[in-house]
Amino acid sequence: MDIPRGKAHKRRRTIFRVLWSIVALAGIGGITWYLSQLEPAAPSVDRGTMWMDKVRRADLEVKVRGPGTLVPEEELYIPALTSGRIERILVKPGVAVVPDTIILKLTNPELERDALDARLQLEAMEARFQETQIQQRSSLMNQRAQAESIKAQFSEAKLEADSNEQLQGEGLIDDLTYERSRIRAENLSLRNDLEQERLKIAKDAVDAMLAAARADIEKQQALYGLRQEQLASLSVRAGISGQLQEVTVEEGQQVSPGSNLARVARPEKLMAELRIPETQANEVVVNQYAEIDTRNGIIPGHVIRVDPAAQQGQVQVDVALDGPLPQGARPQLSVDGTIRIEKLSDVLVMGRPAYGQADSTIGLFKLAEDGIHAVRAQIKLGRSSVNEIEVKTGLREGDQVILSDTSQWDQYDRIRLIN
Repeated sequence: MDIPRGKAHKRRRTIFRVLWSIVALAGIGGITWYLSQLEPAAPSVDRGTMWMDKVRRADLEVKVRGPGTLVPEEELYIPALTSGRIERILVKPGVAVVPDTIILKLTNPELERDALDARLQLEAMEARFQETQIQQRSSLMNQRAQAESIKAQFSEAKLEADSNEQLQGEGLIDDLTYERSRIRAENLSLRNDLEQERLKIAKDAVDAMLAAARADIEKQQALYGLRQEQLASLSVRAGISGQLQEVTVEEGQQVSPGSNLARVARPEKLMAELRIPETQANEVVVNQYAEIDTRNGIIPGHVIRVDPAAQQGQVQVDVALDGPLPQGARPQLSVDGTIRIEKLSDVLVMGRPAYGQADSTIGLFKLAEDGIHAVRAQIKLGRSSVNEIEVKTGLREGDQVILSDTSQWDQYDRIRLIN
């Protein structure tokens, strides 16, 4: 027989359910809080893919490195001195040349005509000069003859006047005769002075005329000489002893004055032009020791010039080569150069990490004592070299660090290394 339950029983059941709900919610909250306090699980990383290095105490040579090319110390770019058409190329790049070696020939009919006109004009001017010189000499001789005649008349009149003066004093001639001779002598003296002055002026005028004519001839000679030089420049010569590096024109091509035709260099005298990153070039100075790797030998050298301006994040540094060139060294050969900045004695060093510049603080994973895990450590770096960098703080001698790029685990402070 069923016994109906009362209101008290329903109330107890409701209270029991509420209590269970409270307990369940509290349990879920506690579990959530506990889980939130747990560290995230360390990701597993293949040890074989990681580049690791051990911190050690050693001397550090601070160096910078950059790519570059070998270039001649002495090279000559040969320009066109006049316009013309490339008639024939006589020498190909790679051939040894001397200063008088004709590399190519140009043609310019207009220049040949101008040279002929200049020569004919010079010959005509020289002929006119000879004619003018003869005419002026003849005129000057006539003037000189007239002056000499007056001078002779004056000398005769002066002698007569002096003689009459003596005779007049002795009473042998009258005063009128003496006065006439004296006046005639004075007149001829004046005429003689005037003729001598006229002769001097005439000589000066002839000299000035001939000097102007000579100047015109010299001007025409210079023009003719220039035309001759331009004609000679149609045969383009090497200019120096060396090797023809390139010919920048083709047969039949028309060129204008100043156009680059060819380049000649001395292949036995080379230097290196290095491109150093601008962040590393601030300590490069002249006379620092350098080594140039030609991939067929190392050549010692020293810095001779540092470009004052940076281009595209790089600074050009010129290095003179102090050693013999290895087999196969030639202009435009790609090389790698290393420049020694300074030497640090007895410092903590390690390999350069994938990221991290000199005098900066970075986070690297350091191998833990268990040899399985690596924990992140803040490391202050010092001076850097090509492959090594100084460690100032954050590591001790013997510590092993991961130098590979670990940016994908930046959110973790701990990783697990697996074999």
